[in-house]
Amino acid sequence: MIEEIQIRNLGVIGEATLPLGAGFTALTGETGAGKTMVITALGLLLGERADSGVVRKGHPSASAEGRWLVPAQGAVAQRVAEAGGDVDPVDEANVELLLARTVTAEGRSRALVGGRSAPVGVLADIGSELVVVHGQSEQLRLKAPAAQREALDRYAGDELAKALAEYRAVFRRWQESQGELDVLVAERDRRAREAEDLRLALDEIEAVAPQPGEDAQLDERIERLGNLEDLRLAAEAARQAVSGDLDETPAAATLLDAARRQLERVAEHDPALAPIAEAITTASFVVADLGSQLASYLGALEPEGAIELARLQERRAELAALTRKHGPSLEDVLAHLEEGSARLLELDSDSDRIAALSTAVEADRSEIVALAARVHELRVDAGERLAEEVSAELAALAMPDARVTVEVTERAEFGQSGKDQVALLLQPHPGTEPRPLGRGASGGELSRVMLAIEVVLAGTDPVPTFVFDEVDAGVGGSAAIEIGRRLARLAERSQVIVVTHLAQVAAFANNHLSVVKDSDGSVTASSVRQLSGEERTAEMARLLSGLPDSPSGLEHARELLGLSAAS
Repeated sequence: MIEEIQIRNLGVIGEATLPLGAGFTALTGETGAGKTMVITALGLLLGERADSGVVRKGHPSASAEGRWLVPAQGAVAQRVAEAGGDVDPVDEANVELLLARTVTAEGRSRALVGGRSAPVGVLADIGSELVVVHGQSEQLRLKAPAAQREALDRYAGDELAKALAEYRAVFRRWQESQGELDVLVAERDRRAREAEDLRLALDEIEAVAPQPGEDAQLDERIERLGNLEDLRLAAEAARQAVSGDLDETPAAATLLDAARRQLERVAEHDPALAPIAEAITTASFVVADLGSQLASYLGALEPEGAIELARLQERRAELAALTRKHGPSLEDVLAHLEEGSARLLELDSDSDRIAALSTAVEADRSEIVALAARVHELRVDAGERLAEEVSAELAALAMPDARVTVEVTERAEFGQSGKDQVALLLQPHPGTEPRPLGRGASGGELSRVMLAIEVVLAGTDPVPTFVFDEVDAGVGGSAAIEIGRRLARLAERSQVIVVTHLAQVAAFANNHLSVVKDSDGSVTASSVRQLSGEERTAEMARLLSGLPDSPSGLEHARELLGLSAAS
């Protein structure tokens, strides 16, 4: 329930506070006074699109702020907590929620939920649980088959909701399986060619059997074998220089040995030579070890290097051919082998997958047929009951001879909501053919049908707050009085806020607000006043006759107020 709405610099409204509360609130005022801006403010609080054009001229921004009373353990309070907002406890069962929206003249928008900044989408989520708004656009929407089906489904209640949820789950699964099956069947030949090409490529790679890093290893060995003679000559020359040979040139080992003997011969004359002689001895051991290493290196050089080189070059050519075809690198070739094997396994299993999908699609379709039949049965039954109740309401709304029929027919194809097409048909008078609302109902009749549907739906699917924007358009007289009565009846279960220009409707409100317009010649500012007593009677007279002090208008206003009090 909305407790209060505050508006600042929105359209013609400079600053206004709307005290609302439980029951039936009527909002009246002169044409152009700003009643529409009240609906606009509420729309902003419910997450509707912000338009900079609503900002009052000469001001940087417009704002709307609303205080709601919501259940402490309800879905709205939980959604606010998820958004990081806070609520204020009122009693054990209820909390107070603050929603706010600001729109700048540049078109930027900011939303507050429970005192915390939040995306505008959060307002929309919360608003769908708080308020149902009806206006001329909703009357047009009621002409659409989808909206009529939604109204019937709301009336049908939990049993249909559960059956429809089960149907939709199976329908989505059936759609996914059917879609995959259609792709597999349509692309079977292409996938078969892909599998054959992939198989040839994998056979080619497996025949060569490349190993990770093999190309780098081959390059290293080929480089070595390609320079084998130079390596042999250099190593042999180094060995001779270190260890000596038949050559007459003294080797390093021979020279070191001679140096050591010379020092040992005179070392007894100077102790300082002893460590030098010892170092020469150590160097002799190192040189001897170097000679052994060089000899081992020479012995390990491939005796048939040319043959090995040719073999390695041939292997490198095989790998190069693979990389050109499946590369550009050996790593890419190996990745293609791994990924291609998995893809080939998938492609080779197409026949099994098609068979499995065909079985699943057939089973799901059978289940869809059964579930859709159950949904249809529930809708037909609910449609008969809804038609009876709405027709009874229309009789009370000065349409005593009108009958509403809910026609539930089956389409050729299944959809997300089953196979049904729902149409609300109106028979305004006996002897006439029932016609769809979109073609057979005037604006006034649509208003009354919509109100009758909401009154009936409120008995099975209550909404916290209903807002009606000139739901009485196109009606008057006794029909307007009955609309007022029915709005008051709806207000027994939910909060009802009505923007109206009819005294016959406003008379039944327990809370009457008037949008008052003042003008200083340049800027029009509007404010909202709560009316009671003679002020309310004068406003009712103005609505009836255009003059707030007309004696006949005042008399008629008092008569209407007395009539509503006696109802």
